[in-house]
Amino acid sequence: MNEVLQKFQNLGIIPVVVINDAADAAPLADALCEGGLPVAEVTFRTDAAEEAIRLMVEARPDMFVGAGTVLTTEQVDRAVAAGAKFIVSPGLNPKIVKYCIEKGVPITPGTSSPTDIEQALELGLEAVKFFPAEQSGGIAKIKAMAGPYNKLMFMPTGGINASNLKSYLDFPKILACGGSWMVNGELIKNKQWDEIKKLTREAVNAMLGFELRHIGINASSEEEADGIATSFEKLFGFAKKVGGSSIFAGKEVEVMKAPYLGAHGHIAIGTNYINRAVYHMQLQGFEFDMDTAKYKDGKMVAVYLKGEIGGYAVHLVQK
Repeated sequence: MNEVLQKFQNLGIIPVVVINDAADAAPLADALCEGGLPVAEVTFRTDAAEEAIRLMVEARPDMFVGAGTVLTTEQVDRAVAAGAKFIVSPGLNPKIVKYCIEKGVPITPGTSSPTDIEQALELGLEAVKFFPAEQSGGIAKIKAMAGPYNKLMFMPTGGINASNLKSYLDFPKILACGGSWMVNGELIKNKQWDEIKKLTREAVNAMLGFELRHIGINASSEEEADGIATSFEKLFGFAKKVGGSSIFAGKEVEVMKAPYLGAHGHIAIGTNYINRAVYHMQLQGFEFDMDTAKYKDGKMVAVYLKGEIGGYAVHLVQK
């Protein structure tokens, strides 16, 4: 998977933006970045698109800005000159795709049928947009089409929102989802940057789905660990389950047979997508101790953050 597609996958959500006034570009970029999504697909539906891309890139040089609704080679050139790092089109025009490939510009063209997909494969693409997603059959159609094309990834856009986002991202062939619910036209027109920041943060949190899984308590011995677990069992009916290095009391409490990470113990936080969670938390400046990562079937299922919070080590676990 190339670098651009890997970034799509890590981000999970790609805000699709329509900007009518280029003066809105910089504050919108700030709102998206501060909300946790340093990415935007600026559509070429308006005359302000080219300048908006340029101003976004100038305001936030590390932001991942691309151009959407690209219909001509001339628009490709204008978008790239303005600083676009990727191109997205609503349909699959072989002329546009070949032009981007020749120029070394990443492109994700729109598809909605096996015929479109086979054209994309013939052109050597690894991923396609699926558009308009909900109106074209949604995740059910993507799953049905993905079978014969098991190496192709999809980026559905159109009708996706906070309520159906997870149903798409749960399917392994989904690279990311394009959406505009956190950046709709009225919010931009009314310059509601704080609201866009809030909705963006909510979108990221909904995607990652953080929730408390269990509390870990450091005991000094197996005997002490058994006594602590027994207390939780008697008090709350949390049945004991003895493991190699710890004893669980229900699913809520894990008592370590010997002191482990954290002065007092650890806190386990579950997430829908652990790799995306690590990526997004790193964007916020948090660091992970990758030596603590655990894997199952080649996929990471747990990893600790560096440091402690209130005397507790904190680790993510894949739900």
